[in-house]
Amino acid sequence: MKFRRSERLVDMTTYLLEHPRQLIPLTYFAERYSSAKSSISEDLGILKETFEHRGIGTLQTIPGAAGGVKFFVKVSDEESKPFVQQLCEMIAKPDRLLPGGYLYLTDILGNPSIVQKAGRIIASAYAASSIDVVMTVATKGIPLAYAVASQLNVPVVIVRRDSKVTEGPTVSINYVSGSTKRIQPMVLSKRSLAEGSKVLIVDDFMKAGGTVMGMKSLLEEFKAIVAGIAVLVEAEKIEERLVDEYISLIQLSDVDVREKRINVKEGNYFLKKGRGK
Repeated sequence: MKFRRSERLVDMTTYLLEHPRQLIPLTYFAERYSSAKSSISEDLGILKETFEHRGIGTLQTIPGAAGGVKFFVKVSDEESKPFVQQLCEMIAKPDRLLPGGYLYLTDILGNPSIVQKAGRIIASAYAASSIDVVMTVATKGIPLAYAVASQLNVPVVIVRRDSKVTEGPTVSINYVSGSTKRIQPMVLSKRSLAEGSKVLIVDDFMKAGGTVMGMKSLLEEFKAIVAGIAVLVEAEKIEERLVDEYISLIQLSDVDVREKRINVKEGNYFLKKGRGK
């Protein structure tokens, strides 16, 4: 069946967006649409220009017999800044304040539209990085981790507080919470992670960074590599931050429990996102 160009462009767009960072040979598209490679190359040129102009992403063409095209998500500042500002306004509502300076984020993390946008923005910072797995800790960080992983086309590994029979043999460590200073367990199935895997750690909220440090220690047991750390919200005024290199979308700058006031601003994402590449 012969496809018109308009049909090819729609179908190619859908396919590329559903297969980020995957090398797709030009012969695949040529056979899929019964079209010449020259026509496919022209189509990809149109898509590349449109993707970059609209802030959707970019296409990388790899020449040679084993070459093809890859789609990388890339969110422009023009798109991400208004979204982050909208998140700041949502998070600054006084009724989100919980004991201990924590925030109620369940409704945000349960909103598919918000989580998918946040996932695209975080993934944009690491799209060109060599990442094999996204890791998070149960439970609230799971939706965000999956949103990021879907844009990077990699699996998700979930660290738990206790072992599950269905996960088989596990590796367990004890870590010290950075904020409460309590010793807590952290467990991961031995089958979850291959030795030498490059891992992006994703979490919903970081205070002192004890949980993230725990995940880093757990990765050492698997001889895996930390490729990056990304959080949705970080608490700013922490006496002893256990983690240095990370990106955040939102920064919780000040909390007044008595006055029920929450001051938030954009995180360090726009300053540090280049380091993820």
